[in-house]
Parts: sequence; C-alpha cells; structure tokens
Amino acid sequence: MSVYDADLTALDGTPGVLADQKGKVTLLVNVASKCGLTPQYTQLEELQRRFGDQGFTVVGVPCNQFMEQEPGSPEEIATFCSTTYGVTFPLTEKVEVNGDDRSPLYSELTAVPDSDDGTVGDIRWNFEKFLVGRDGEVLARFNPTVVPDDPKVVDAIEAAL
Repeated sequence: MSVYDADLTALDGTPGVLADQKGKVTLLVNVASKCGLTPQYTQLEELQRRFGDQGFTVVGVPCNQFMEQEPGSPEEIATFCSTTYGVTFPLTEKVEVNGDDRSPLYSELTAVPDSDDGTVGDIRWNFEKFLVGRDGEVLARFNPTVVPDDPKVVDAIEAAL
C-alpha cells in the first residue's frame, strides 16, 4: 500500500488529504499544540517554505494520545497553528497513532525502523517524523527529538527530491 492511499480527511473536513500529496515528497508528523516539542512547528513551516516549490510538503497529523496534548477542536487546532506558527501545510483530522484504534496509516508507518536506532513499533511521542517518497514508500523515520531542520532530515528530503 502507498501511504498516499490512506483515507484521511483534512482538518477542515475535506476528504483525501493524503491522496492530494501523491507525487510529492512528504514529511508526515504527528503533532500536538500543548507539547514541549510544539515549537517544532516553526522548523516544519520553514521546511515547507524552503522545499514546497520543489514538490515537497509537510503534513501534520494531530493526535491527542500523549498526555492529552492535542485537546482542541479542529477549528481550535487550525487557529492555533496558523496564528501562532504561521502554518501553511496541510493538517489532517485528529487520529490515533497507537493502540486498538490506530489509524491504518500508522499501522503502516510503525513498521518502519527509526533511522538512528532501528526502533520499530509504536509511536513514542508527539512529533515523530516519517519521510515519504513520491511513490508513497516510507523512506525514513525520525524520533520526536530530532528537530525538523536537523541535517539528517534535510539531507534525506534533498535526496528524495
């Protein structure tokens, strides 16, 4: 299965948010508004602006599974992201990334080993990142503490472009 075949709705209710990314290099990130890692939104938006015209996009996937750090409604999440961090990249509906109600997308993603330590399985925290190629194949997984502008993330994006 291509990651782009996963059926997810955009935060605003528009269907097919991942299908719209087919043919692009995509950085999928489970995000949260009330997390110590939330300032990573700034770097994610910088990546979007730097590489967006080269066929790249960030897609934020809100999740409230980690200490309920994404409690807001879709409207509250959208407002927070746009007014606080100037986010222009797509955001999906809120999903479960672990457990019995895990999104099928994350069932696929969690099988990919981490680029640093080889960890597979459950998402460890907010802001875990997955780089997806134009064909929908997962190219790399980065743990939550790897910042979006870390050279290994940037190098992987540039290689995929």
